[in-house]
Amino acid sequence: MTRAESRRFSLAEIVAQLGGELVGDPDFRVRGIASLEKAGPAEISFLSQGRYRSRLRTTRAGALVLHRSEREASALPRILCEDPYAYFARLSMLMHPPEQPQPGVHPSAVIDPGARVARSASVGPGCHVGKDAKIGERVVLGSGCIVGEGANIGDDSLLHPNVVVCRGCAIGRRALVQAGAVIGSDGFGIAMHEGRWVRIAQVGRVVVGDDVEIGACTSIDRGTLDDTVIEDGVKLDNQIQIGHNVRVGAHTAMAGCVGVAGSAKIGRYCTIGGGAIILGHLEIADHVHISAGTLISKSIREPGTYTGAYPFQNNRDWARSAVLLRNIEKLEARIRLLEDATAGRKEDKEDKEDKEDKEDKEDKEDKEDKE
Repeated sequence: MTRAESRRFSLAEIVAQLGGELVGDPDFRVRGIASLEKAGPAEISFLSQGRYRSRLRTTRAGALVLHRSEREASALPRILCEDPYAYFARLSMLMHPPEQPQPGVHPSAVIDPGARVARSASVGPGCHVGKDAKIGERVVLGSGCIVGEGANIGDDSLLHPNVVVCRGCAIGRRALVQAGAVIGSDGFGIAMHEGRWVRIAQVGRVVVGDDVEIGACTSIDRGTLDDTVIEDGVKLDNQIQIGHNVRVGAHTAMAGCVGVAGSAKIGRYCTIGGGAIILGHLEIADHVHISAGTLISKSIREPGTYTGAYPFQNNRDWARSAVLLRNIEKLEARIRLLEDATAGRKEDKEDKEDKEDKEDKEDKEDKEDKE
């Protein structure tokens, strides 16, 4: 699926649709968005972090999106708002809307007679839609998509080429699923019996809410008995693995290569950095932020930011640090012995001082009695 050529808008038209405060020529027209370094005179750029403020002096952009506090940071025509990065995101979609294919089913697509495909849907070359599957209004299936028996794709959803939605799974409205994603593959369920692994039937589904985005080559396993659930507004990057029976709370976002093991429960409005791993059967509270590369081995009950990634070093220093970490318990025991010994010496010194003070006092009293 490609995007249509960038549309041209005047600054007044942009503000009318997206809001914000316009400073400068309302009739100035922009033909695209670019970074401060790369923008040309007919393009609009944005500043979302103060550390890049110096780039405003050298940018060739014709207009800017700035935070309200940056009103005087440039003399260029500018739109002032509370969150320039979010404004940029909305503006990018306004100026680069997705191409809308013509409704209809490509001659090479295979649609089971029992499937229901909305007349406004577009089914691309080589697609297969199984028995009792339902394809909603204005859905787009890119070439090679497979929608399994009894699966349901909600209105206005876009599936890029070669997406697989397995039997019985449900995707909500306005979903965006990138190429190669697999929704509803069997979970990794096995049990040892008499020295051999026995496969456990995976009979649950994957249920995806509204406004969910799923990245390229991401895999979401169906539940063993209950469903795997991805709630509304979740954003999943490329090459993520979601195990069976996992539940991901609404509006949580995960970066690439995250792995979530089976039956984990992740709260709402969480963010999970790239390469992080969440072990199975754990619970993560709402508003938890997990740094990239972090291994979560225990449930997290309180909101906050959690980091377990060890900072990189040159290999020699890292090896030394690793030895210290492996011996941390021995080091702790030695420190406790030193603390106890130090405390003992301190107590002996205090006892000695008390004894000397007592003897001095007694000598003084004896002297006074003699006088």
